[in-house]
Amino acid sequence: MSILDFFKTVDINKEVNRCRTTKDSVLLDVRTEDEFRRGHIGGARNIPVNKIDNAVNLLHDKSAPIFVYCETGNRSRQAVSKLKKMGYTNVCNIGGIENYQGQQQRGKH
Repeated sequence: MSILDFFKTVDINKEVNRCRTTKDSVLLDVRTEDEFRRGHIGGARNIPVNKIDNAVNLLHDKSAPIFVYCETGNRSRQAVSKLKKMGYTNVCNIGGIENYQGQQQRGKH
């Protein structure tokens, strides 16, 4: 990662659309379970960043496209780094839900 990566602007709205049109992709919310219940992007799976080691139990295909978000983009950046170290090859940080303009779902699913 270079210093320029910190200045890149990612549009979570465009990335969610890209996720929805990408075959076998996973939309991954790495916020806490409570944050997820209060509101998340439809179709997202929740694995809190502090439990990301459990991803192997839920995300079996390490080459599947995984689009990761959190509240602001910081935790998702950490999760992407950890997932790559775990052998996931197609992972990207799409930023924070705070910039998401679509409707959010509430509850566990």
